[in-house]
Amino acid sequence: MTESLDKLLRETYRELRPRAPLPEFQLQFYPFANVNNTIRLREDRLRLRISDLLEDAPEPVLKAIIHILMAKLYRKPIEPGHAMRYRRYVGARDMVERTQRIRQMRGRKRIASAQGAVYDLEAIFDELNLRYFFGLLARPRLTWSSERARNILGHWDPAHNAIVISRIFDQPRVPRYAVQYILYHEMLHLRHPVKLRGSRRCVHGKEFQAEEKLFPHLEEAKAFLKTL
Repeated sequence: MTESLDKLLRETYRELRPRAPLPEFQLQFYPFANVNNTIRLREDRLRLRISDLLEDAPEPVLKAIIHILMAKLYRKPIEPGHAMRYRRYVGARDMVERTQRIRQMRGRKRIASAQGAVYDLEAIFDELNLRYFFGLLARPRLTWSSERARNILGHWDPAHNAIVISRIFDQPRVPRYAVQYILYHEMLHLRHPVKLRGSRRCVHGKEFQAEEKLFPHLEEAKAFLKTL
């Protein structure tokens, strides 16, 4: 660890805990599969792991990361300026592209099959694509999740060009419109990528929400999701 990093760690710790004794600091730039950063306190040793994608980040950004990690650990308010600085840096286009390349190289994506016991995701995708996107949306990799997840019902992974739908929907009691809605929602993410507005990530923008309302069974689908 360089002297400049050690100085950043000490300064940030003092800002958040001015009267507490200094712990031993350990900082490592770690090859995570994403822009992940972690912090742990063990026997008066404060260990930080920061994604190696951020190793060449400017000092103010590194300062922001260290502040955010320490503030979370000690349950202190996160300074808005630091939060904004970090979000802008990791949300910049070149950084997003670098992150996706790293995820493709390091990350593992388990692709099972689009054909489930009850529903075929590829058939439903083609049906929705023709109805709502004039058949112009390129089909990504489609797969059911390995488990019947209830916390993540579906997600679009741009790094692996894949849409994953929870296997909890692949059963006879689930109405077809519920599967259609979940897949349609993820297809909208494909059509409307996440945008950065100031320091905020805009995941479901106005265009996204407007197109989502075109789904005819929207309310019935949302009501059914609550039963899961």
